[in-house]
Amino acid sequence: MDARLDFFATGTGGRLVKSLMALGRELKAMPLPAATQELVALRVSQINGCAVCVDMHTKDAAAAGESALRLNLVAAWREATVYTDAERAALALAEEGTRVADGAGGVGDEVWARAAAHYDEDQLAALVTLISFMNLANRANIITRQPAGGYVAGQFH
Repeated sequence: MDARLDFFATGTGGRLVKSLMALGRELKAMPLPAATQELVALRVSQINGCAVCVDMHTKDAAAAGESALRLNLVAAWREATVYTDAERAALALAEEGTRVADGAGGVGDEVWARAAAHYDEDQLAALVTLISFMNLANRANIITRQPAGGYVAGQFH
């Protein structure tokens, strides 16, 4: 599959992608555990069907030491026993924050309360921004049909 648009080949696209990449680096530096960040990014990308982001976050997480078992079970995290309560709360928030158009009514109070029980306000701000950022990146990649499979761990960080 060929991409419809090479963001790096256009002046506007290049500037926007550089800004998004800077935000991505800023998010990585936020006070949210790296494993949680990668699991959330992977789950949002799975829900949205963004192959290039699934490729990227699977490889980045594996390079950072995440186990294949935990990566393979993200799609079925509710039934998996390999995630902490905090990670489960973050994954639930990521799912409800991503599925807003599915008639789910947005993020429910119970899901928010569970996340707030495990993360302080700075971490919640980082988590909400990460979920929003991933939805933006997923949509841009899907609209422009960015191909997956060629990402090298750490390539954009």
